[in-house]
Amino acid sequence: MIGQLTNHVWQSTLFAIAAALLTFVFRKNRAAVRYGLWFTASLKFCIPLSLLMGLGSYIRWTPVAKRAAASAISFTMVQFTQPFPNTLPALPSTAATSANFVPVAMLGVWVCGFIAIALMRFHGWRRIRAALRSSIPIDIPSVVEVRSSPGLLEPGVVGLFDPVLLVPDGIAERLTPPQLVAVLGHELCHVRRRDNLTSAIHMIVEAVFWFHPLVWWIGARLVEERERACDEAVLSLGNAPSDYAEGILSVCKSYLESPLACVSGVTGSNLKKRIQAILTGDAPGSLNLVRKFALAIAGMASLAVPVVVGVISAAHIQAQLATSKFETASITPCQAFQRRSLQNLSPGTFHSGCTTVQRFIQQAYGLFADGHENPLSTVTVTGGPTWADSDFYQIDAKAAGNETQAMMNGPMLRALLVDRFKLKIHSESREVPVYSLTVAKGGPNLQPFQGTCIPWDSDNPPAEREPEQMCGRGNLTSGGLEIRAATMTDLCMFFLVTLDRPVIDKTGIAGRFNFHLEVPTDALGHGPRGLQALSDPTASAPAIDPSFISATKTEVKKLGLDLEPASGPGEFLVIDSLERPSEK
Repeated sequence: MIGQLTNHVWQSTLFAIAAALLTFVFRKNRAAVRYGLWFTASLKFCIPLSLLMGLGSYIRWTPVAKRAAASAISFTMVQFTQPFPNTLPALPSTAATSANFVPVAMLGVWVCGFIAIALMRFHGWRRIRAALRSSIPIDIPSVVEVRSSPGLLEPGVVGLFDPVLLVPDGIAERLTPPQLVAVLGHELCHVRRRDNLTSAIHMIVEAVFWFHPLVWWIGARLVEERERACDEAVLSLGNAPSDYAEGILSVCKSYLESPLACVSGVTGSNLKKRIQAILTGDAPGSLNLVRKFALAIAGMASLAVPVVVGVISAAHIQAQLATSKFETASITPCQAFQRRSLQNLSPGTFHSGCTTVQRFIQQAYGLFADGHENPLSTVTVTGGPTWADSDFYQIDAKAAGNETQAMMNGPMLRALLVDRFKLKIHSESREVPVYSLTVAKGGPNLQPFQGTCIPWDSDNPPAEREPEQMCGRGNLTSGGLEIRAATMTDLCMFFLVTLDRPVIDKTGIAGRFNFHLEVPTDALGHGPRGLQALSDPTASAPAIDPSFISATKTEVKKLGLDLEPASGPGEFLVIDSLERPSEK
């Protein structure tokens, strides 16, 4: 969630910078054009690009000849507009609770800022509301109702959808008739432009994104350009510049500026610059054909580009799915669990062994989800019919090419489950109990691995290599558990077999080490990936003796590390619908 919000703020910032460049290009044109650009930048804070990209994903477009180039463009666009990961990596820390506290603290600071801004706006609204209640109608010809207020607020338009022109008592005596006509003409221009509504929208943006200085800068530019736009409109109606300027100055001398940006007055923005612009009488340049075309292209591109990226991404995913299918596949019921074997398989040949549909889903959507092995995947499958974790099936399949075992166990198996089992599934993230592996107070006490080793590869099974050459290899001995040439990630993976919950590495330690854990060997294998679960996936693993957990923590302490209970995100796959497999 934090990563998604950060990406949205980043995208909106880039969009605002682009809008600022365009306003510079149109600096000699009408203020209404620049106001529209700034307001578009404000609206971008309300519209995530992911929404438009998601809209594009529903549009089908699959030109095969341009698929590679399109996917490259899509990838580049996504990387540029979404540079921050959707989930933040765990930071090394000696206290797990401090990491969990950061999002809560950030939310608390944001809520405090939001409430402060809301209270300020509410206080200003009460002042305007009080002035409106004490006002009385007056007979001034206008397209909206005109009311006179006894307060000292400047003339202003009140209301978003049914505006009222509120003028202070005695303004007719303070201004000459030409000055009054010009000032009221300025206010009626705000009515025609719906400036109160657009200003209210930006006030909401300011309240939500109060922490972003660019939002407040956009707000100042909006006020500046809306006042200049109305100044230009008043002068275009034939009002004398001197009368109009003197009328604005008289209002400034006698009355207070409106406390709310969504109550459009006459004295806003940089008064000195406005008076100079009014008195010089220089008319803004009109948009020529080239500038109109450039503005139209920029507007269409701001909407079309993310939609096109969504279209390309969807087409790329469809192409991947189309090519990630087995050429032939047979699914047969079987009676007892049998682990799959990777030995003696010809390239592009898949043999699942005898297992449950839940296991298939865990493999396809978790362990091999991206076409590579993810040994720390702890995805949990829930829902669906009871036979999903009680009945056994065996899948034998052949790919069209020499696909890797990881690819066949992941994307290709996923396509088979959807096609033959009619699987429909969605993912959820929930807080689950975990252990945090951190560095102890005295620092780590680890034995570095000397030499070289071969990392585990699902397409190069252990039987085809010397066991002593494997990285992260574990052995049970009479003295406990020996793990050779293992990273901290490997160590956490072994804990999946031995402990009752996943372990998250927060040590920040890189490199390979040899580990020796003097733990009771009879308790090994009771964890989520324990020996019991490997031998019978339909049986529930026995409860782990608390003394074994205590012994494991003691051994971890000898390594200069700590293993503490915590909570963390857990990935769940919920089966929405599932059918028994078809014959073909």
